[in-house]
Amino acid sequence: MSEKKKLTRKQQVMRISVTAVMLALAFALSYVVLWEMPFGGSVTLFSMLPIMFVSIKYGVGWGLGAAFCFSWLQVLQSKVFGWGLTPTMLVCSILLDYVVAFTIIGIAGIFRKQGPSGAIFGCITACLLRFLTHFISGVVLWANYEEFVAFGSTWVGRPWLYSLVYNGWFMLPETAITVVGVMLVFMLPQLKKFTQPEL
Repeated sequence: MSEKKKLTRKQQVMRISVTAVMLALAFALSYVVLWEMPFGGSVTLFSMLPIMFVSIKYGVGWGLGAAFCFSWLQVLQSKVFGWGLTPTMLVCSILLDYVVAFTIIGIAGIFRKQGPSGAIFGCITACLLRFLTHFISGVVLWANYEEFVAFGSTWVGRPWLYSLVYNGWFMLPETAITVVGVMLVFMLPQLKKFTQPEL
């Protein structure tokens, strides 16, 4: 019997409601930018945390669904349409840098049954996979775009190094902030019941 059939209508409504609230919270937090990279990518205040919470609470399948919705909100919020890209580059950038990169954070609940340590490890795994997606995009899509070089001519012609530094520059602190957020959430006794995974 599937997970969907096991849920009562009340549980389904609750999940949808909580997910909608978490999506709205994540979207709002994505506007709290600590710093922003010149050509996409930013460090925010816990913007990934609500989506990861959905995955930890309800499972990876539910988390990926929420993250997919969040990815399109990120597309709408982004400046990618103003970069003057060709149609092919635009579509590829949207798919890799937004849809795939942000949907993958829904995997955060993969170790949710292991408690707080599993939640932390799951969040780190999700962040690493998001970084990997951005890294691949940087190497494949932006390798020949000298106008997108943010660190000077030294980085021209070195797409692997450029993509590693550029994407690591915002993903490393973004990951650290998110992990701290997960730890704080699980430490609060008031949220203990709310953070328990539903099997």
